Amino acid sequence: MGMSRRTLLSGSAAAGLLWTPLGRLGDPGPAPPGFPAAIPHERRTYLNWSGETVADDVWTASPRTPADVVALANWAHGQGWRLRPHGFRHGWSPLTIAPGDDADVVLLDMTAHLTGMSMAAADEVRVQAGASMDALLAYLEQQGRGLAHCPAPGDLSVGGVLAIGGHGTAIPATGETRAPGTTYGSLSNLVTSVTSVVRDGSSYALRTVPRSAPDAAALLTDLGVICLVEVTMRVGVNTNLRCVSRVDIPADDLFAAPGGTGPNTVESFLAAAGRIEVIWFAFTTHPWLKVWSVAPEQPLGSRPALTPYNYPFSDNIPRPVAEIAGAILSGQYYLAPVLGQLQYTTSAAGLTASLALDLWGPSKNLLLYIKPTTLRVHANGYAVLTRRADVQWVLHAFATEYERLLHAYAAEGRYPVNGAVEIRVTGLDDPADAEVPGAEPPLLSAVTPAPSHPEFDTAVWLDVLTLPGTAHANAFLADLEAFCYATFTGEKALTRVEWSKGWAYTAAAPWTNQTLLDRTIPASFGPSWQRAATELHALDPHGVFRNGFTGGLL
Repeated sequence: MGMSRRTLLSGSAAAGLLWTPLGRLGDPGPAPPGFPAAIPHERRTYLNWSGETVADDVWTASPRTPADVVALANWAHGQGWRLRPHGFRHGWSPLTIAPGDDADVVLLDMTAHLTGMSMAAADEVRVQAGASMDALLAYLEQQGRGLAHCPAPGDLSVGGVLAIGGHGTAIPATGETRAPGTTYGSLSNLVTSVTSVVRDGSSYALRTVPRSAPDAAALLTDLGVICLVEVTMRVGVNTNLRCVSRVDIPADDLFAAPGGTGPNTVESFLAAAGRIEVIWFAFTTHPWLKVWSVAPEQPLGSRPALTPYNYPFSDNIPRPVAEIAGAILSGQYYLAPVLGQLQYTTSAAGLTASLALDLWGPSKNLLLYIKPTTLRVHANGYAVLTRRADVQWVLHAFATEYERLLHAYAAEGRYPVNGAVEIRVTGLDDPADAEVPGAEPPLLSAVTPAPSHPEFDTAVWLDVLTLPGTAHANAFLADLEAFCYATFTGEKALTRVEWSKGWAYTAAAPWTNQTLLDRTIPASFGPSWQRAATELHALDPHGVFRNGFTGGLL
């Protein structure tokens, strides 16, 4: 029984609206030759977040202990097979399964058993790679600890978040000092030690390295080419946050040219609170702006958030939105402006109806707000490194070009974007935040500092969302990507890719622009790229944990 790949579900409404894992297959057939029989294994279907990547009939093992992963690595090397660890499959890029992979691969479901966690110290948590962010943040809250920021979905594995340098949105407000145990960079920057399965002499074995070790920097964001099984991470004292939503500010004000004095620029909100997200639905004029601030006491008028996921109108697809999205997926792409306006109207009304315009509570309840039931979309992603003083310039340039392209395509009867632009802002990976002498920043994190530009201290994260398979989307995103690399060239700002999302576009598909893959992306990391490639190869010289795409990329 072979393995087939469907890399694009362009005509399927299920790809964009609903996501149902197909799961276990009926008759598993004979196991791979010599497979360790004591380790649970079966054939499953792999389906990624947006439904664009499907792998049928894949052997999937569920290691119960780190020692099981070691046994599987030694088996795979001896038999000429490969292993691909996975978490909750909440990603877009082909870091786990890539088109063209052969059938001799076993997926490792890290979420089945490798989910333990405990406090290693008052300000350090020890957590296995398969634990979910939901579970980790709930556990930390019980210990009086938390994170300054994190990804919005809770259905992410800790190992998956670290593999791609996951992040939320946060920089210090004017006058704010970083709290001990926290970082404004990626979550990878909080790691103080990492345990992984690597080659040791004539076999694979577990190895734990502290953050101060020379090759730790390559492991902190490894793109999934090494199997992490456990990490320790620095954590800070938990805080209460307030989140205020605004839907009344025009995009022209939020993204105004730098130098203005208006009170409603992104720059002004960052100065006041340091934590923002902008969701700008296609063909609308007023984005949904979220502004978080540290608030030890409940502000007058704020509703207590007793649990996470406080936006039911976006986590559960309203029928009108589903109907228009379904029509678009069936080929009526010209309905994109209708869908954009409908999403804006639904959000504005939902915020009021659910009393969610002004929320306050423990950090976990304000930082987690995207459920698996939300609309499934394709997403591209970039981090633009710059000076904090130039964030408004970056956003004005990007928003101006995005609008120009969107309306130029529409004038030709093409509607490639029917979702939203999402914008977040973080700091860079300062290794001092880990509080480990000799620590280095993660080499392959999108927000690892640029040695040639020490003045860069901030990252603007830019994502464009559209329903899977939308006509002309790849061409549009290729044009927008080309603009980013031509504008944010490294002088005033520097473009890097967001590993979990879509990038390296041609008009045919993402991850196919060979010039970007071979030259532009490596160059954006400077010397860190070759050092990381060399060190990761030394840790797994046989490529047991790589697929065809990551093997070529690195």
